[in-house]
Amino acid sequence: MIRNFSDHAANERTFLAWVRTAIAVMAFGFLVERFDLLIAFEHVTLGGRPVPRAGLGAGGLWLMGAGLAVICLALIRFVRTSRRIDEDERHEGGGLGLDLALALTLLLAGSGLLAYLMFGGVGAV
Repeated sequence: MIRNFSDHAANERTFLAWVRTAIAVMAFGFLVERFDLLIAFEHVTLGGRPVPRAGLGAGGLWLMGAGLAVICLALIRFVRTSRRIDEDERHEGGGLGLDLALALTLLLAGSGLLAYLMFGGVGAV
């Protein structure tokens, strides 16, 4: 029997939830990059048509990189928590700073994308 099995199982479920979230962020980044969802138009025309240019400068690549970073952070948390579960000494919470930093980063990125799309985003001439 595995010592502290229920704690290890909960740790693994949490790790897998982080991985699923990271995969979703990377998939969204791929869609943004692949289908040029963040294309803006300059006021310059060529033959009567607006000339497209990159809107946010590879926004999809940033999202894919963020997904990879989430996977790396999830792996670090998983290994650290696995080691702490088997230790006999009691540990306080900890790790909240990393979670808050990630949440604030995603909040700022989402707010920026929302503002971009609301105030001069796709197809604005």
